[in-house]
Amino acid sequence: MIDTATPDRPHILCIGMPVRDLAFRIEAIPSRGSKVPASQFEEIAGGNALNAAIGIVRLGGHATLCGPMGDAQETSAHYIFDKLLEEGIGSQHLVHMPGLVTPISAIMIDPSGERTILTFRDPALWNVRLPDANALLKNCSAVLIESRCAPFATDLCAEARQRNIPVVVDGDGVMSLREGLLTASSHLIFSSDAVRQTAGSDDDATALRKIAGLTPSFLAATRGPQGTLWLDQAGAFQETAAFPVHTVDTLGAGDIFHGAFTLALTEGQAIPAALRFGSAAAALKCTRFGGAFACPQRAEVEAFLTDRPSWPPASG
Repeated sequence: MIDTATPDRPHILCIGMPVRDLAFRIEAIPSRGSKVPASQFEEIAGGNALNAAIGIVRLGGHATLCGPMGDAQETSAHYIFDKLLEEGIGSQHLVHMPGLVTPISAIMIDPSGERTILTFRDPALWNVRLPDANALLKNCSAVLIESRCAPFATDLCAEARQRNIPVVVDGDGVMSLREGLLTASSHLIFSSDAVRQTAGSDDDATALRKIAGLTPSFLAATRGPQGTLWLDQAGAFQETAAFPVHTVDTLGAGDIFHGAFTLALTEGQAIPAALRFGSAAAALKCTRFGGAFACPQRAEVEAFLTDRPSWPPASG
């Protein structure tokens, strides 16, 4: 894997925890104590950062994954490394933690495409020490980080910002309002649930406004089929609508959105265009089963956007 940026293929460092995903398609979420058959099964590699890296590579960029994994001898580690190699994702900065278990998830996908996820992450994985910042940030066009990785990667993100490297945070869970990653970033894109829990609000706009008082970063909240709410440079709310598609599988869609958005930023696309690009990539992914491995190629996204020149409509 080439880990240097070129003018036409920027390099993005994706910080997160790789996960071994066991995905089952079912008719309904089972009740307590019940047994239900699955109509389809797939074993895939996942995790927010890994999923985003798949999107970045398929959409035309370079991606390297950085973060903790379990023991080098375990089955999950070998499986994930094989998948990274197949996708052309750099794995040289992943850190094996002797005696620990690589995160693993059981995922149930219902007929609407919605996913229910049960994940185990060994608490000791948070004790990881990442490689040297100079090695990680060399020729780096941007950093994309899972918010859960703040305990071991905030200093690296702060260093990236010192070097004028964009840092995009995937806010997939509640964050402390004192969290250093709020200011050690250039772009914070939360899920709706995460931004509300972080700000202690039941409204996306109110939550974003509260967090805006704590950070100069670009702020947005993704809301699935309701699109993305974001604050422009003037502090006014804007909306980027989602593309309507027939949804088969939502697993990994938000991660593909983050990866596509980050790639678009490194290519010089303005915020509205980057959000539209991310939305299109995520929408196409949702039409296919297979988590992030159902991510489209760049040509498919460009054709999708060409066929919808006036969608999604923007409002402010």
